[in-house]
Amino acid sequence: MTTKKTFEQAMGELEGVVRRLEGSDTGLEESLKEFENGVGLVRECETKLEEAKSKIEKLVKQADGTVKLENFDVQN
Repeated sequence: MTTKKTFEQAMGELEGVVRRLEGSDTGLEESLKEFENGVGLVRECETKLEEAKSKIEKLVKQADGTVKLENFDVQN
């Protein structure tokens, strides 16, 4: 079973991928694997950011102009 990463964990892993790709010792095959991993991490981060954006929008947008916190269902 795969555990979900936090945004911070995914970003940390992505930073590691970038460092490894910038290194001169990485061969083509390994670079492609790292790139694929990086793309997946970017998508994870984008999903987390979209979830956060939705929560913020739900928090601040009220019809009468007031700010009210409502329950927000996030599918994990």
